[in-house]
Amino acid sequence: MLGKLARQHDPNVLVGFDHADDAGVYQIGPETALVQTVDFFTPIVDDPYTFGQIAATNSLSDVYAMGGRPLTSLALVCFPEKGDLAILEQILAGGLSKMMEAGCTVIGGHSIRDDETKFGYSVTGVVHPGRVLANGGAQPGNALLLTKALGTGVISTAIKKEKAKPEWIEAAVKSMTTLNKVAVEVITANRGMANRSASMRAPGARWKVHGLTDITGFGLIGHAREVACASNVSIQLFSDKIPLLPGAIECVREGFIPGGLKANREFAECVVEYQNQIADELKTLLFDPQTAGGLLISVVEREAQALQGALKKGGVPAEYVGRVTEKGHSLIVVV
Repeated sequence: MLGKLARQHDPNVLVGFDHADDAGVYQIGPETALVQTVDFFTPIVDDPYTFGQIAATNSLSDVYAMGGRPLTSLALVCFPEKGDLAILEQILAGGLSKMMEAGCTVIGGHSIRDDETKFGYSVTGVVHPGRVLANGGAQPGNALLLTKALGTGVISTAIKKEKAKPEWIEAAVKSMTTLNKVAVEVITANRGMANRSASMRAPGARWKVHGLTDITGFGLIGHAREVACASNVSIQLFSDKIPLLPGAIECVREGFIPGGLKANREFAECVVEYQNQIADELKTLLFDPQTAGGLLISVVEREAQALQGALKKGGVPAEYVGRVTEKGHSLIVVV
């Protein structure tokens, strides 16, 4: 809808909504640009504190996906007029715990009465104008690393239907409450990112990351499509390397398919070419909408192993899931 409105021309806008990137970037000085994003949604787990943590992790992710460092946030709250305020307090406390972990200060917010609870944040971060990692930087020959497993969408649907096994819930919640902070500290280890923890510094490390995005509501295929379109390339995904959360396959088999997955598939499957024999369950999960998903990293292939090793050393389970190719007949090829 924004694309239908009159265009604003501001030379300080380094990243707008033109290429469906993760956040906006606005330069305010020679060495400083603001990274701005907003996200909120309805509860996807039963525990209010955990829901707050997930909402905060998800909101912060888009700042990390630009290579930025979150600074401040504003809470967005929709809550029933006669709702139990103790529940709202727990939601806010959960969100605050993740904001504190990120080093991001909550400076206020806004609330409205709503029959359905919704929660999230508007987050502002900073990045050096010359170190923005947009989704349009992928280059042919790059390797693609993914830092989190897929499956939060179908597992969340199983949770709502009270059909999810405890081990599925545990793995999904752990994924959705893990910040992408450490991953970005590693990715930017030799780019001079401020406030990097000493354990994440990599003396002598050399990896050239050309592009970055996080895998959220549009699923792996949807966000890979955005990378391909913005970068004028094609993407090859390795079906046997895609990491999946425990229970994800079972959820698909049992029909726990969220509406967002169906919409993603209807929209984006037309740009996908499947080669070899790909299991139907995996095809489905490639479109699964993720909450607080992982980062898809486009890195020079000869340096991918070093970056992957550094990520795993930092506790980030990055997997080599594909490569970037010259633009071909299909935007995305799954082999």
